[in-house]
Amino acid sequence: MEKLHAAFASLFETNMGVIPGERVVVFGDTVRPDESPEPGDLDRRSRLHATARAAAEFGARVYGSTTFVDYPATAASGAEPPELLWREVFGAPLVEELKRGGLLERLLAKEAGPDDHVAAEKLVAARRGEVASVVIAMANNSTSHTRFRHLVNIAGGRFASLPHFDPEMFFTSMAVDWQLLAERTARLAAALNRATGVRITTPNGTRLSLSKEGRRAEGDDGLLNSPGSFGNLPAGEVYLAPLEGSAEGELVIEYAPTRRLASPLRLAVQGGEVVQIAGDEPYREWLEAKFAASVKNRNIAELGIGTNDRASRPDNILEAEKILGTIHVALGDNSGFGGTVSTPFHEDYVFYRPTVTALLPEGEELVLLDDGRLRV
Repeated sequence: MEKLHAAFASLFETNMGVIPGERVVVFGDTVRPDESPEPGDLDRRSRLHATARAAAEFGARVYGSTTFVDYPATAASGAEPPELLWREVFGAPLVEELKRGGLLERLLAKEAGPDDHVAAEKLVAARRGEVASVVIAMANNSTSHTRFRHLVNIAGGRFASLPHFDPEMFFTSMAVDWQLLAERTARLAAALNRATGVRITTPNGTRLSLSKEGRRAEGDDGLLNSPGSFGNLPAGEVYLAPLEGSAEGELVIEYAPTRRLASPLRLAVQGGEVVQIAGDEPYREWLEAKFAASVKNRNIAELGIGTNDRASRPDNILEAEKILGTIHVALGDNSGFGGTVSTPFHEDYVFYRPTVTALLPEGEELVLLDDGRLRV
């Protein structure tokens, strides 16, 4: 337990910069009655929930003003969390303002338009002193790509997202030299931001080209101690939202978020969307159901490049996408980091030994990764 307390202290102080008296909310989720997770994943989720509660108890004891909230898991990563969490983080008076005229209802359903987003941001900014200073998301399903997270940041809150987290990560990918990680991540982001487009190939047959016109790559380095900070923990990636409609090629998926597939799935990409899936793996049915639910879920939403040299697990998407020398491509929502697609779905897939070439203005090229080896 003492070892875990040291990990919590690093989380609260090194990663989040918590000072005594700041209002902190830690939240988790529980397995819904209609879910049937595999035994190994059920065990991890149970340990994650218990660890989230323990982290909140540690925070309350050491720093004060720390609360824990949990709720039944949302239907997918990218879905908005329930109203009870909004009330705890933003405060009941602000939530009541958001509910007037159905604004909160539209936000929760991801049906809010640009005017709604502006209205919500103005309300939150005007009452920013009522919003939690630090939010630590230890729910299994990700809230990274939600208006909830975005509005916490609008209020100046610092937000850490730990979806699919395994408590053992505190002693592996979280036990990294954060300063070196930050320097490596910043260097790669700067190189990628020289590009107008990107070309990707991998040994498993993945090939993808995309435009970066008008989009900026950002770094996630785990140092979330300035107002409005947001990132994953464990951290270590450079990411961007490709220009919608620009991605072309084929993605060969070998891993789902928490397991290796029995056989690869091949996703054909045209006009920035997945247009066809080939392969017999059962995961195909789940993915096709998501595509049937909304055409927006077919969107090529994100390109990320891992920068964490202590990350190694391929079977857990949270850590896998941070592995130094990998890339990940996400489908669905990208509205929270520079894109225009809003949908209650965001799923990442990791690809190994990539060669990533930045296409620079005037026809020049810069190799960022060569068969998984960082070159910048």
